[in-house]
Amino acid sequence: MLPAEFRMRRRHDFSLAVRRGSRAGRGLLTGHLLLRPDDADTAPLVGFVVNKAVGIAVVRNRVRRHLRVLVRRYLASLPGGSLLVVRAHPQAATARQADLAADLDLVMSTLVRRQAGVRR
Repeated sequence: MLPAEFRMRRRHDFSLAVRRGSRAGRGLLTGHLLLRPDDADTAPLVGFVVNKAVGIAVVRNRVRRHLRVLVRRYLASLPGGSLLVVRAHPQAATARQADLAADLDLVMSTLVRRQAGVRR
């Protein structure tokens, strides 16, 4: 489970990350990461977008739970104040957790590398 202080809840935060953040995608998911250096003293926030194209509510919730568990590994590497949105593609409904983990690893490494280049 993702600790409460890391959960993104406000619509404004979601749209800010998606519109202004850098984006990286793979076959199963897409990630949007926005660094906010003025909010560096706050915890990073993570949000998930799993829409109806992924499947019925049971399937969407299962995909969201899998993603929450996987994203926990990256919380320590995210800078304070950053906003991360992970969007699941319809293929994520039938994917194994290992496949989701592999795609998330590639997406996160791309996003962190891009944002590190922006901060220099």
